[in-house]
Amino acid sequence: MNLQDFYNGNEWFAYRYFGAHVENGGVRFTVYAPKAKKVTLIGEFNFWHDCVMSNSGRGGIYSIFVENAKVGQMYKYRIYHHDGTVTDKADPYGFGMELRPCSASIIRDMRAYQFTDCEWMQQREKNYNKPMHIYELHFGTWRANGDKWYRYEELAEELIPYLKEMGYTHVELMPLSEYPLDESWGYQSTGFFAPTARYGTCDGLKEFVNQCHRAGIGVLLDFVMVHFAVDDYGLGNFDGSALYELPFTDVERSEWGSYQFAHGKGEVASFLKSCANYWLSEYHFDGLRMDAISNMIYWQGQRERGVNEEALRFVQSLNEGLHNLHPLTMLVAEDSTSFLKVTAPVAYDGLGFDYKWDLGWMHDTLEFFCLSPEERRNHYQDILFSMHYFYNELYLLALSHDEVVHGKKTILDKMYGSYEEKFAQCRALFLYMLTHPGKKLNFMGNEIGQFREWAEYRPQDFDVLEQFSMHTMFRRFFRDINQVYLSHPALHCEEYNKDCFNYVIADKSQELVYAYTRSAGGEQMLAVFNFSDRIYKDYEVRISGNHMLKELINSACKIYGGNVSTSGMEIPVRNGNCQMNLEPYSGRLFQIM
Repeated sequence: MNLQDFYNGNEWFAYRYFGAHVENGGVRFTVYAPKAKKVTLIGEFNFWHDCVMSNSGRGGIYSIFVENAKVGQMYKYRIYHHDGTVTDKADPYGFGMELRPCSASIIRDMRAYQFTDCEWMQQREKNYNKPMHIYELHFGTWRANGDKWYRYEELAEELIPYLKEMGYTHVELMPLSEYPLDESWGYQSTGFFAPTARYGTCDGLKEFVNQCHRAGIGVLLDFVMVHFAVDDYGLGNFDGSALYELPFTDVERSEWGSYQFAHGKGEVASFLKSCANYWLSEYHFDGLRMDAISNMIYWQGQRERGVNEEALRFVQSLNEGLHNLHPLTMLVAEDSTSFLKVTAPVAYDGLGFDYKWDLGWMHDTLEFFCLSPEERRNHYQDILFSMHYFYNELYLLALSHDEVVHGKKTILDKMYGSYEEKFAQCRALFLYMLTHPGKKLNFMGNEIGQFREWAEYRPQDFDVLEQFSMHTMFRRFFRDINQVYLSHPALHCEEYNKDCFNYVIADKSQELVYAYTRSAGGEQMLAVFNFSDRIYKDYEVRISGNHMLKELINSACKIYGGNVSTSGMEIPVRNGNCQMNLEPYSGRLFQIM
């Protein structure tokens, strides 16, 4: 490691230098604690007695080689402060940690596992002109495994066939770096280089990714670089000073009560850059979804506090460097602001992300579907608004875990109306989502019409598929629209090209009817939606020319829980005119022949 690069914030492989590394005959431990009075190593290999680590005048870097230390053994660093206090700390660069409430680091050999996904790694891409529907997953609550969690490699065997059947292209894992509190869902970490012990070891997680790749499934990881947990064995006040966190009292804590990283410090920048590179390099993840970017754009995520220039420079440097190191991986921003050029290249003064979550689309769409038909007429333009700004960024449409917790209701339960109306509207919603430009993400449970809000202590309610036919039919609908999405280039190619989208009906506020075309890959599609509670017979839709409309999906079909007995019908277009029936709360998708 180049120490000058580390201090300047330009080191990408600090994890190969710091931490516990297995060498011939033992393990070398290295830690950075520049303000400490003394640092010792304690662990199973020395019966938790102090072994003084050597500083050697290297700017606060302490190191020691222990001959009898072995893989799987626990250890900590004991930090002696100048004020006479002593704190035992987990290794900031440790590759393994104990399961909460214990907090020791664990020696892991990162060289042991051998990937067999070479073909995938060479062929993967950012999917700009390919379908991308991401299944967001909380590892511990997808399905029950008796009275325990699935291990990483075990879940792969269960999950991959399900993803393939349902037509997902990628899975996105909620944060897996070790964390102490289940209720934080992994967003307040104490072990940034350690896969959580809840589900196994680093080799197990590598096997999970490897199996996904061999099955043709991409894997994204939720990456947290804004803040970290306040537990005393973690990064906070690590060497008796604010080494990793902001020292300013008015901004040192985030809105979640956690410490905020000091992104302007070279050592912190190198820590986070190395961490992001570590997950992409050592685990073969296909991309990182970066959490809470609005809190890096503005101080505390609040526009009135001003732009956080140091954090933005860090983001630009991080993304530019990751693109150079991993040109085929995806960097995705969760950002709720209207800050410009989030997905523009750094060379053009952008932040350098590949995609940005379209939280405006999410908010407007869900708010609209919560309303009664009468109220919707006054909000007709809300559905149209997303396309007014869509081409400003490379957007990804996300209905994530944040939308199905904390009293917000699940996606299905948000829908206005009775039990049957909720299902009808939710089918129309997801057909709208799958035909709207932009890549897609859905949280686990959305595809089965989950009624109960997600909780981190309980698996999803897959048993409803055996108990209630409406959920079974809804799941079939979700699978079928995914398959249509995957197989028709007009729905995923050139979607960031303005010429490939056109509204056909966008002025029927009283009728609550919308229609638009998607064109790409030598084909053209027509999507028509009736978001009212009325049935329209022989409704007129105008598209230029003479064509035949071949129906691909009708959300009101009986096989999906609706009332329409037939599907796959063909409708002629003569001199730009055609007529079709529109069921209440429904959508129809046609291929224009």
